[in-house]
Amino acid sequence: MAAITHICTLDYVAKMIGEDLELLEAIVWNDDNLTYGSIISVYTGPEETITALSDYGVEELTDMLRDARRTTDSWHEFLDDFVHDKELIARIRAKPPR
Repeated sequence: MAAITHICTLDYVAKMIGEDLELLEAIVWNDDNLTYGSIISVYTGPEETITALSDYGVEELTDMLRDARRTTDSWHEFLDDFVHDKELIARIRAKPPR
């Protein structure tokens, strides 16, 4: 694997791919959801971090979301599997399909 030379914050990734930041945070909260090394914690202080993704992580996350959205049933199943906040699930389900 090539050396990582830059990363994108999760906030920037959300804007770049047009996704809800809280949804992305819920997915990457468990670092087993993406390939090892795709999710990077950037320490901005002793107790502060920002989550970022490598280019491969952005691609993997985008593919994961695209595949999950193939049908309404698969999308709802995906949300139930990856998001543990019922209010967030309800808010995302209320949005029109993409």
